Amino acid sequence: MSALLDRGLRRAGYAVDIVVTGVDALWRIAETEYDGIVLDATIPPPDGFEVVRRIRADGVWVPVLMLTARDHVQDRVRGLDAGADDYLTKPFALDELYARVRALTRRGPVPRPTQLLVGDLELDPATHRVRRGTTPLDLSAREFALLHEFMRHPGETLSRTHLIDHVWDFAYDGGSNVVDVYVRHLRDKIDRPFDRDTLRTVRGAGYRLDPEA
Repeated sequence: MSALLDRGLRRAGYAVDIVVTGVDALWRIAETEYDGIVLDATIPPPDGFEVVRRIRADGVWVPVLMLTARDHVQDRVRGLDAGADDYLTKPFALDELYARVRALTRRGPVPRPTQLLVGDLELDPATHRVRRGTTPLDLSAREFALLHEFMRHPGETLSRTHLIDHVWDFAYDGGSNVVDVYVRHLRDKIDRPFDRDTLRTVRGAGYRLDPEA
């Protein structure tokens, strides 16, 4: 896989370094200023989750795309919580990987605090705690993952397809109305008890978490 990606990325015009262990990855990242990192979650220790956690702790904000054969929501959330910018599960289309690498490298490094704050909504991925102001909120695992995705993109309209891709399992083949159901559940917990309207429907497009509402 690494040899295939090496050839493909070089043909696309990138200069590429390949390492095979977490130890080598940490050393190379510390010594080199990269525009982007494609990181497999299951490399020899420390694994990809730990590598990205350590570089973020060291203040290295180079964009990271994580690759893994794991297709469960918990693993996606774990990778994003550790500090990855995007997540792609195997098997994947190479054209999609190249497109995501292009998008990440165009954006460049973006520092992200450990805790997410949108208005007076606060989410701590490490402890799985959510608060509205000083009031703790009790969310299910799926509601937490959904809110986490909205808070990573405040003010952006996220389509139902985007939310299914990032919050539900890779193999999920249900209808998109499951998103509508969970958005209603989420509104009942983060907005209605506080007389707020932050999680908004964008007709024909999806949903948006409005920081100013």
